[in-house]
Amino acid sequence: MSHRSTDAGARRAAPAVGAAVRSGIEVPVVVDPRSHPAEEPGRPGEFPFTRGIFADGYRGRLWTMRQYSGFGTAEESNERYRFLLERGQTGLSVALDLPTQCGLDPDDPMARPEIGKVGVSLSNLSEMEILFRGIDLSRISTSFTINGTAAILYAMYIACADRAGVPREKLTGTIQNDILKEYVARGTWIFPVRPSMRLISDTILFGNRETPRFNTISIAGAHMRDAGCTAAEEMAYTLANGLAYVDELIRRGGRADRFAQRLSFFFYVHMDLFEEVAKFRAGRRVWARLLRDRYGVTDPKAQMFRFGVVCGGSSLVAPQPYNNVVRVAIETMAAVMSGAQSIFTCALDEPFQIPTEFSAELALRTQQIVAYESGIARTVDPLGGSYFAEHLTDAMEQRIEALMKEVDEYGGAVKAIEDGWLQLRIAHRAHERKLQTDSGELPVVGLNCFRHEDPSSAPEEVFRVDPQASRRVLEKFEAVRERRSQAEVERTLDRLEQAAAADDENLMPHLIECCHAYATVGEMVARLKKQWGEFHEPVRL
Repeated sequence: MSHRSTDAGARRAAPAVGAAVRSGIEVPVVVDPRSHPAEEPGRPGEFPFTRGIFADGYRGRLWTMRQYSGFGTAEESNERYRFLLERGQTGLSVALDLPTQCGLDPDDPMARPEIGKVGVSLSNLSEMEILFRGIDLSRISTSFTINGTAAILYAMYIACADRAGVPREKLTGTIQNDILKEYVARGTWIFPVRPSMRLISDTILFGNRETPRFNTISIAGAHMRDAGCTAAEEMAYTLANGLAYVDELIRRGGRADRFAQRLSFFFYVHMDLFEEVAKFRAGRRVWARLLRDRYGVTDPKAQMFRFGVVCGGSSLVAPQPYNNVVRVAIETMAAVMSGAQSIFTCALDEPFQIPTEFSAELALRTQQIVAYESGIARTVDPLGGSYFAEHLTDAMEQRIEALMKEVDEYGGAVKAIEDGWLQLRIAHRAHERKLQTDSGELPVVGLNCFRHEDPSSAPEEVFRVDPQASRRVLEKFEAVRERRSQAEVERTLDRLEQAAAADDENLMPHLIECCHAYATVGEMVARLKKQWGEFHEPVRL
């Protein structure tokens, strides 16, 4: 049976293959020793780590396979986590609902319509304990995509481990905890920039002592990429934000040789395979040189650029969703060729719904097929030495450094964000990308070229959030408040507020104490707001 074409795609000429990657770097028709003299790119595991941070690549250990998941109640999400772990997932990636991300308890009128919609509701320690029921925190690596309330969720995770008898030094994983990109590209901020930077510094400095195997920040370019950035801009602005955190940590008395060992990064991988590989190869050496030359960091472990990725994001589209399986496979290969430390593969239905069990398992299988069948992981940096890969890496490095210089000359990432300068640059780039997509200059198969109407191409299985989930969350929330000691809650909240008023006290011990008392996310946020106020977007002309 034929399907009616919506854009005469079968008759219209196919899109032209562009002469430049999407970061604007021109690509020669042929790259050879005349256009790019062969140079030794260095050895894997050695400064400046162009070819990777580990000498044996994935031979010693594969990347962590963690699928981003979480929805509805803690019970439902726990069931999904156990499903994925049983099918070979090697790490957890926790999605939180918007009320939790924005510091609202589920009984807040603004929170109720969003309970459990885009992630799991975690308002207090009791919910965290349910979320990880039957999962050994000493044996599993857990990642939390949380920013405005990151310190609170980190404290809650530590309290959960404390109650389970898991030593803090055994905890592994990552908490995103990157507020600067929230101001730029995403929007789940709570506090103004300066106190938010203090809170992030507190988590990193505390983590260095108490949870030395846990990454207390994942400096994220992913959301800026989805907001419109090119690959080069994603890397440049992410590294600029990274420098702002390093500066703040040094101001707070931290030693870069120590705290930089637990700094990690998080990016999207999009569809231009060689551009993505070049982005990460260039990013590794730019970061290593910045730490050495700007901050005097000499410890190789502190110079290393460790990163996780998502394969998917805005590169996936709703029309003809099964095409997304191919896209994610290509992006996964790019991530492995780039030497990522952890990979999350988006499901084919992610552009329009929470993944079903079928699509989530297929996304995980994509990683496993690349890992165990493709052979890509057998050697370190398999594209190293390719004339094209080295040419594009060098060009990408130059573009990244030029963009970072612009941020430096403006006054650094914090000032650029407070003034709205960086937000405006990304908004202009997003508008440009939209025009290119609408015109077909940026081809997306099934969206703006080779389109057709085919009702059978839609997945048959549809994910539906349980309509009773919010009711159950609210019932559990009220039950916790009834059985906890209100006097103990008030005592711990008072101490937290007093510590927040002092600029030189680390807040993490107080947040953990609040969590042990079953204080809620909303209660802790309210006390911090009393001292710090809230962030307001700058007026952009």
